[in-house]
Amino acid sequence: MNETIKTILARRSCRAFTDQAVSEDDVKVILDCALASASGMGRQTWQFTAVMNREKIQKLCGAVGKALGRDGYNMYNPDVLIITSNEKDSKFREVDNACATENIYLACESLGLGCVWINQLLDCFDDGGVRAILDEFGVPKNHGVYGCAAIGYKAQEPAAKEIKGKVVIIR
Repeated sequence: MNETIKTILARRSCRAFTDQAVSEDDVKVILDCALASASGMGRQTWQFTAVMNREKIQKLCGAVGKALGRDGYNMYNPDVLIITSNEKDSKFREVDNACATENIYLACESLGLGCVWINQLLDCFDDGGVRAILDEFGVPKNHGVYGCAAIGYKAQEPAAKEIKGKVVIIR
């Protein structure tokens, strides 16, 4: 089995990270992988914002928690947060960002990093407190957030996932 297939089959969501810092070189590789993903009609209307500062990530967590009524919300305390945003009026915004997030996941697994999809900003990216922080981070005002990737070194190896879907082959 080739290495790409092994990486795809090994990938698991990681919800517990160590305090070890992720290198900027690794983050750049991950961002390159996001940029290489498929996008509807090749429009690439996205932006990927990498926040490599735990205090700033937790500031965003506080605003998201307040907007959603979730005290103590922390996105699993990652070392890095990649915010995937896209033009609000882009026809393909959510699927484009989902493709990019999967590339982020696979890049993290290939680099020995853990990653988990954070979806809560979808419901509150235009909340005043959340939007103010997104503005500070340089997320364009005409963008919505269609997922985030919380990244860090795995505190433990995630358990094998239960396969629930079905595959149908028709000949």
